[in-house]
Amino acid sequence: MEPLPKGANFVRAKTLWEIGLHIAGNPATPYGGNRDMVITVGSGSGPRFRPRLRMASGSAILAEDVAAGGGVDLAFVNPSALLTQAYRGVGPFKKPLPLRIVASYPSWDRFVFAVHPRVGIRSLADIKAKRYPLRVSVREDATHSTLILIEQAFALHGFTLNDIESWGGRLALCGGPSDTRRLEPLARGEIDAVFDEGIKVWLAEALAAGLVPIELNDDEFAAMGKLGWRRVVLPKARFPKLGKDVDTLDFSGWPIYCNASLPEQTAYDVCAALAAREAEIPFEKGSDGSALHMVSDTDTTPMDVPLHPGSERWYREHGKR
Repeated sequence: MEPLPKGANFVRAKTLWEIGLHIAGNPATPYGGNRDMVITVGSGSGPRFRPRLRMASGSAILAEDVAAGGGVDLAFVNPSALLTQAYRGVGPFKKPLPLRIVASYPSWDRFVFAVHPRVGIRSLADIKAKRYPLRVSVREDATHSTLILIEQAFALHGFTLNDIESWGGRLALCGGPSDTRRLEPLARGEIDAVFDEGIKVWLAEALAAGLVPIELNDDEFAAMGKLGWRRVVLPKARFPKLGKDVDTLDFSGWPIYCNASLPEQTAYDVCAALAAREAEIPFEKGSDGSALHMVSDTDTTPMDVPLHPGSERWYREHGKR
């Protein structure tokens, strides 16, 4: 399929898309600001636009709007575990939400609690027991999925990020995982800990600065697993400065999800669109980027929420299920 469908209308649509990317992608816009986009397909041949399908990027709690049948039909979430929490009605979600996966963008990632040995902290429990005034780098977006994970893990021991500040510590806030507000002070030895995902762009630097991952114990992994966080391996093969393979929490997968009531044909059409235009999708380098991959449970597309029946049908017809 051609990158741009034929016709002047699609030239105009592509122009609007580029405007949106530029405005939403302004590097001066902080996380939590106007960085997200809604793509709406419908009919504009009348006095009012009549939407047929509305798709959006956004935070995990956007699932509430999707489940309520509000303004969004399809949404992207990072990582898959947060969609699992919405489906189970745990964590930030008060009740199970009627959601289904349409497809999942393949993304391999891990969450790491990395701490410098100089502070004498070897476990999550030590953070509270020692009340050490950690200088810890975390995300600045209050709705970010990493902060949900951190607070859920800390809650197992009865403390919060705010408690670290009350003990004299400091939260070194940053936007993305490779923010210079993290990497520069990290290299200077001014940060004691980093709690984050996106490890492909910061973990090697943290290990070089002397930080080491904290490994959760079995009870902690079990409790986090009930919420939806899978126990996985952080491999030394990917990060040679690691002393050994370390078990940690999965932060992989970017599911595209919908309300369970989305028409079967619509989900089927979305999968067909992904297949037809997969050459245009900016898959992560080195990933098995394909539409078939996006509707199966793999290391980069973990799925603990059911596929939508329309996606199931598309995969039965085109895959190996």
